[in-house]
Amino acid sequence: MKFQIYLAALVLVLLFSSCNNHQEQKNKPKVLDESTVYYLIRHAEKDRTDSTNSNPNLNSFGVHRAQEWARYFDSIPLNQIYTTNFYRTQQTIYFIAEKKKIKAQTYDPNSLINEAFLDSTKGLRVLICGHSNTTPALVNQLTKNKVYSDMDDSDNSSLFVVTIENGVPKVTVRTVTLPLD
Repeated sequence: MKFQIYLAALVLVLLFSSCNNHQEQKNKPKVLDESTVYYLIRHAEKDRTDSTNSNPNLNSFGVHRAQEWARYFDSIPLNQIYTTNFYRTQQTIYFIAEKKKIKAQTYDPNSLINEAFLDSTKGLRVLICGHSNTTPALVNQLTKNKVYSDMDDSDNSSLFVVTIENGVPKVTVRTVTLPLD
């Protein structure tokens, strides 16, 4: 009788362990391949009518650009989206996050790039929306080089693509001109 109770308990432990493991696998984003790709953009055009506002919304052209960024990323698979805690970055990625059904994660630019972040995003496609100073700084951190300086304050169309394959980073910088219709 003791053996049957022991056997039943063992079966239950294995069953719950298996279910728990299955749930962890289900919640983990799918790794696409061995390379990791980070897409880094600066927020779209912000409202500059109130110079005292440190957290402005996007202006109408910025909203249009945000919608165009969503069209640009339509065919690009994304697993995660990161944004700073400012209205303009959150509004820039809003349409992308909605289309992709990805909940954007808020990050601190001073502490985003670390071993835990790099491990958790390995093999994924990640969009990061930042600012004129934080976007190039994050590219520098991802590549472990100080190549990129602050972006011009009028630059809302640069896209940095950092691909890390076998531990080797490669950066492509694109200017994405968006239609004004």
